[in-house]
This record gives sequence, C-alpha cells and structure tokens, in this order.
Amino acid sequence: MQGYKTRKLEFEIGAFKGQLRALQDKMQFSDPEGCAARAGICSASWSLFGQLWPASKILARAMKKIELRGQRILELGCGLALPSLALQYRGANITASDYHPVSRDFLHHNTRMNNLSDIPFMRLDWSSPPGGYQFDLIIASDVLYEPAHPKLLAHAIQQLASASCKVLLSCPGRGYKNRFSRKMARLGFELEETPVPFTTDEPPPHKGRLLAYELSR
Repeated sequence: MQGYKTRKLEFEIGAFKGQLRALQDKMQFSDPEGCAARAGICSASWSLFGQLWPASKILARAMKKIELRGQRILELGCGLALPSLALQYRGANITASDYHPVSRDFLHHNTRMNNLSDIPFMRLDWSSPPGGYQFDLIIASDVLYEPAHPKLLAHAIQQLASASCKVLLSCPGRGYKNRFSRKMARLGFELEETPVPFTTDEPPPHKGRLLAYELSR
C-alpha cells in the first residue's frame, strides 16, 4: 500500500488533453524499503519528482513541433513525464528515464490513464549510464538545480548521444545553465538559446530559456 497521497491534474498540450496523477503536495514521503535512501534521495527532495513543474509544460509544448521520423528520443529526469506523454501521443519512439524509485509507477499509471501504450522506462543514474544505447534527441526540463548537475548531465549525454544527437532543455533560469553549456561546448555541441515565458502573465525580458544544443559539423 502506498504511503503517500496523490491528486489528479488536468493538462492541455495542443490537441492532447488529459490528466496526470501527481503527488498531493511537496510534503509527501514514503520509503518503507529504503530504496530512496540507498539512492541518496533524502526526504526533503523525495517529492520533487511528483510535481508538475512549469518547465515540464514548456518542454511538452515544444514537443508539438519537433520532427519525429527516425528519431530515437530520451527524456532525462522525467518526473511525471508530461513531455514523454505528449510524444507518445504523437507516435514517437520515446524512452523516459529517472533515478527516483517511484517514477516508473507514476509513468505507467499516467500512460494508461490517458489511453496511451506503455512508454519504455530506464532507471538512469547520470554518473553511470548504461552502454548500448544511442539517442538522436535527448530532452529534459529543469534539471540544472544542483551544483553537480552540469557535470553529471553532460557525462550522461556524452554516453547516450548518437553521432547526430540534438539536446533540448527547458530551464527556468537556473544559475548552473552556463556551466552546463560550457561543458556541452567541450563535447562539440553548439547552443541556440531562446527566451521563453514560464507563466502566461510574465513580462519580458524572460528569464526562462529553451536551450537547444546540436553537434557541430
């Protein structure tokens, strides 16, 4: 029996309308078998995966326009995986990943609640990504909020990127995005940065960004 409370949230991404099961609030915590503790996830951060963050909505909307043909796509740090759901709705070849031990259950519940087929899931540690996988597009939302994240994220991308990989991140303006961009430049990625509002009433200049990285030719 789950030791946490949930709620349903409605969303609308273009023609894709549905619901998400999310944690009721940021006070939720349940780790009866110590899985999160062994993964280094403390009680204060346990609930973060189960919230619908603005950056996830921004990234999901961006997924309405991307080219899908022949693209193997990976979402890093998927949380509730709204961008992955939007891609599955469009028929993409999408794999979702997260390090949180409960995120897989939420992903499967939300795909079924929205009448979608199951999305392949990887429990992914950025410090030691598995071999044998290559993706043409890697996406993530609001994943640069800790000092260690730029190095870990760049390392994971280096191991998982195909020779023609593109990377798209939605970022609310975290202080570590420039550090991450420098690491991506060392890997041969060029950056195109687009300011975006993270709320409907946010006046310019916008702090939030869509960060698009593409391997230099």
